[in-house]
Amino acid sequence: MSRSNSRPPKRMGHGPMMGATEKAKNFKGTMRQLIAYMRPYYVKISLAMLFAVAGTIFMIVGPKILGKATTALAQGFMEKVTGVGGIDFDYILSIILFLLGLYVLSGLFSFVQQYVMSGVTQRTAYDLRKKIAKKIDRMPFKYFDTNSHGDVLSRVTNDIDTLAQSLNQSLNTLITSIVNIIGFTVMMLSISWQMTLVAFVTVPLSVVFVSTIVKKSQKYFVSQQKFLGEVNGHIEEMYGGHTVMKAFNGEERSVEVFEKHNHKLYHVGWKSQFLSGLMQPIIGFVGNIGYVFVCILGGWLAIQGTIEIGDIQAFIQYVRNFNQPITQMAQVMNMLQSTAAAAERVFEFLQEEEELPETENPVEIYDENGNCRIEGQVTFENVRFGYDPNKIIIHDFSMYIKPGKKIAIVGPTGAGKTTIVKLLMRFYELNSGTIYIDGIKTTEMRRADLRSLFGMVLQDAWLFHGSIIDNLRYGKLDATDEEVMKAADAAYVDHFIRTLDHGYQTEINEDSNNISQGQKQLLTIARAFLADPKILILDEATSSVDTRTEVLIQKGMQKLMENRTSFVIAHRLSTIRDADLILVMKDGDIVEAGNHDELMQEQGFYTQLYNSQFEEA
Repeated sequence: MSRSNSRPPKRMGHGPMMGATEKAKNFKGTMRQLIAYMRPYYVKISLAMLFAVAGTIFMIVGPKILGKATTALAQGFMEKVTGVGGIDFDYILSIILFLLGLYVLSGLFSFVQQYVMSGVTQRTAYDLRKKIAKKIDRMPFKYFDTNSHGDVLSRVTNDIDTLAQSLNQSLNTLITSIVNIIGFTVMMLSISWQMTLVAFVTVPLSVVFVSTIVKKSQKYFVSQQKFLGEVNGHIEEMYGGHTVMKAFNGEERSVEVFEKHNHKLYHVGWKSQFLSGLMQPIIGFVGNIGYVFVCILGGWLAIQGTIEIGDIQAFIQYVRNFNQPITQMAQVMNMLQSTAAAAERVFEFLQEEEELPETENPVEIYDENGNCRIEGQVTFENVRFGYDPNKIIIHDFSMYIKPGKKIAIVGPTGAGKTTIVKLLMRFYELNSGTIYIDGIKTTEMRRADLRSLFGMVLQDAWLFHGSIIDNLRYGKLDATDEEVMKAADAAYVDHFIRTLDHGYQTEINEDSNNISQGQKQLLTIARAFLADPKILILDEATSSVDTRTEVLIQKGMQKLMENRTSFVIAHRLSTIRDADLILVMKDGDIVEAGNHDELMQEQGFYTQLYNSQFEEA
């Protein structure tokens, strides 16, 4: 199969791992775009914000109301001691019941807010995944040839998951934190402006400590994600190639590399966790200093009769909780950076302009009953193509092929054999020239209609995780079990399938390594039988099977190719001697054309290729 020069370069690898501290290139622009994208959910978001505000306010007023009960209890106790009265338990009970009702309402509102926001964020993620899936279908093959497959997958999985999770958490936390800060401040001022002033002296200290710790730990969190990626990459690589690694006694080297990566991950992970772990103790220490001063000042004001004992208790609760929303705000800003970074990568892909153009006014190749009008005549007219426009690999390819003919394409590696069939199926657009099927330009057909004419059996047999019968039915999704089994029998694979423990219901695992390469190839051939295509493409279809199996496949192939236009790409020239036409390619051009006997008589390039294989044998 044509490979080196006729295939585009591919950048394989894993997509970047989304860390919590990854920053967007354009934070404001991306967030505006994300907010605009969520426009259909504005009503639900507003409702969630309203419930969040209401639930938070109910929680905020709780300590102030509880303070009244404390004051009533203290005053009643003093009156009982002095003998002038007693504790009014009915009044205290009414306050407690009212407070309990407020907390129940607060919890209910918070539940509704969380329920609504979870639905909004998950629906947003669902819509984005759906759009990316459709976008992928519209992207040309050359985009995936020049962009990392792992990077595209990362946008669909990691980035959207990060976006959904961080968006849900950050929106909820942001709303409640802002309301808490404002609410705590108002309630504290309503109790005593002097105590509020003392409490606020410690706030800047908390902000300074938090920002310093975040700034110091951020670089270690970034390094942690980097080294975690290296560890994961090494483990995946060793797991995927463990057979080769063991065959070359690479265990010791593998462990050394792992230890090196793991050592780096340990050190940056320890530092990042240690620094982030310091945040709460330091904030608690600063807060405790504030409590001391507040208690001293509150006691003095209570002695002066300026405030009541219950107000001091409520104020201390407000002070104790005041630093929490500040810390949450710092975390939210960090989380929003992660949200923006993930959203930016998703929107970059969705806004990619390199899309396949839709065919305007396509030619209908199926009649009203769904019968195909195409017979299989194929014409190449001055076809010129290169994966890179500056490196043309198909220079001036022209050929007329009658329906039902078997066409073999041969040539050395890199000659452009596989590229020809890719252009035929319009996986890539031509630089110039035209390809016709039954006199209709392929560019005038819908891509789906065009590709429905073809059946393909490739050298790299592809099967998905699922049962054998489902893999075979992939060639014709509405096929009955009887039709599937008939196709399997025609491909000489029915007997093999029935010898398996579960027959046609046998599950093929994710890597398709619970059956042999030859068996996989037989299944893909049976899938082509089931598809019943007008034009057949066989790209080194028998290169991965033994000689005995190849004989069976060749018999099945002869049956499959009857009355069909067939393109056979082959390195084993002995398998295509019966072809109606052999196209000999070299450096992107057809240098010879004819049947086997004619080409052998010419004593040209084909003869050299043919004789060299027998000399090697």
